[in-house]
Amino acid sequence: MSEKKPQNSLITMNELVLPNDTNTLNNLMGGRLLHWMDIAAAISAQKHCNRIVVTASVDNVSFKHPIKLGDVVTIKAKVTRAFTTSVEVRLDVWAENIPSGERVKSNEAYYTFVALDNDGKKVSIHELIPETEEEKELFEGALRRRQLRLILGGKMNPDDATELKALFTAAKQ
Repeated sequence: MSEKKPQNSLITMNELVLPNDTNTLNNLMGGRLLHWMDIAAAISAQKHCNRIVVTASVDNVSFKHPIKLGDVVTIKAKVTRAFTTSVEVRLDVWAENIPSGERVKSNEAYYTFVALDNDGKKVSIHELIPETEEEKELFEGALRRRQLRLILGGKMNPDDATELKALFTAAKQ
């Protein structure tokens, strides 16, 4: 584990949507946005881990609002929970039309990263201690999201997903 304590993992990244970033409808291409989101999330994860990180998974990303040519994209990324060698990062994406002042939330997603040493081997990382109510809520939900990712990826038996099962048994009572 890295001796250096984790830094604040909150990242705010801004990008201007230029013609080369758009499709024929003058909307930001989805792949370009995913690329920017991956960069912001990786920086956030690296600040927490004090290590090189690699993308392990990307949760469902839905495109709620088109981002237009000339808009400023603001991506906020923050680690929500650290596991043994991986971290979950939440991303919120906003699009702003500067001349009109209109600002809309376009996307949100969770990315997972694994911390590596210089030889490319997984390494243990510092835990995350949530402080605010929002951070505590995201922290608690991270274990359920992780279990769902592992089940969908074929890496966990659904019977072993105790947090997910607890959701359904609590709903029946």
